[in-house]
Amino acid sequence: MRKIKVIDAIMGAGKTSWAVDHVSSAEESQRFIYITPYLDEIKRIRTAVTNRTFIEPNNANEERRKLRSLKELIAAGSDIAATHSLFQTADDELVELLTEAGYTLILDEVMDVIEIANISRQDIEILVESGKVEIDESRVNWISEEYVEGRFYDIKQLSRAGNLFYHRGRFLVWTFPARVFNAFDDVYVMTYLFDAQLQRYYYDLHGIEYEYHSVRKGEHGRYVLTEYDRMSEQRTELMSLIDVYDGPLNEIGRLPNSFSATWLKAADSATITAAKNSMRNYLRNICKASASEILWTTKKDRARSLVSKGFTSSFLHCNARATNEYADRWALAYLFNRYMHPFERAFFEDRGVTVNQDLLAVSDLLQWVWRSRIRKGEQIRLYLPSSRMRSLLTAWSNYEI
Repeated sequence: MRKIKVIDAIMGAGKTSWAVDHVSSAEESQRFIYITPYLDEIKRIRTAVTNRTFIEPNNANEERRKLRSLKELIAAGSDIAATHSLFQTADDELVELLTEAGYTLILDEVMDVIEIANISRQDIEILVESGKVEIDESRVNWISEEYVEGRFYDIKQLSRAGNLFYHRGRFLVWTFPARVFNAFDDVYVMTYLFDAQLQRYYYDLHGIEYEYHSVRKGEHGRYVLTEYDRMSEQRTELMSLIDVYDGPLNEIGRLPNSFSATWLKAADSATITAAKNSMRNYLRNICKASASEILWTTKKDRARSLVSKGFTSSFLHCNARATNEYADRWALAYLFNRYMHPFERAFFEDRGVTVNQDLLAVSDLLQWVWRSRIRKGEQIRLYLPSSRMRSLLTAWSNYEI
């Protein structure tokens, strides 16, 4: 397989426009699979490419599963647009269909290529003791033929795909099957700050080679790939569009771990109320923003306790990417301090892959901020109470990370 081409360019640089131009100018015999996080983006690519028809998988088949539809479309040689969540269910049969089929994969934003399976340590022991699974050098193999449906059906599917691991004797880790990428003729990954992404660590873990490119508008208005140069990102100019609040409302986030997942989970009601009031004070009294102008986030399981009246529809989860739905919002609050999940970090570091938590944190922050009107080159205001996250944003703007 050729090296994976990572198109690493800041949000709004024209990555999706390049993809549309690339697909539209390709030979008619070439086939594409376009994978994106959201259903709305599927509609966008289907509308933008006018000289070929992208088909979206559905569950109108005897198995009533989109994965079956995806496989049938591949077998028919169709151009396909689907979501990350569907592509993550790839199995051996899908790989077999893709092999030698001549497809090019365009992956819009990195995927969740590693996840902690939703199963307790006790249930893992039950599966082993009952003879449903066996552990072979940390890999989990499903060996029971009798078990068809039930509470462990997802575990059965993941293990049958050969990408489920028992880690540190405590939890199951799912990883996307690396052989899927090898089944394509070409793979393009469109993202920003790939060095920080879990998918990069996953590639390093599996020895998958990749190369960096950027994108720019070329002759006749078409977008073309260019040599990667992070110093050309104009970070200082972009930072000038973000009015980061600097005042007493930041006192609640003065500690390095303030607003981390652990901090949010342990915070008492008085602390949560103080954070809630600070956010409301900033957005309503300082910014004087209406609900339709506001965008805010925190760890999803703490959102209900931090939300103020009128803010419910303004919440956008903190790992949002690719969506343009909030491109009119300008008053922002980011009540989160991003660290890699300890289990994810341990999984990679135990296997000799070094991770960069600071770059990952600022990457997720920037992706979230770029859902707002800054993507149109317009000024925004940002309440970022975590002292760590503010310092990382400043370091990014100065090319220090």
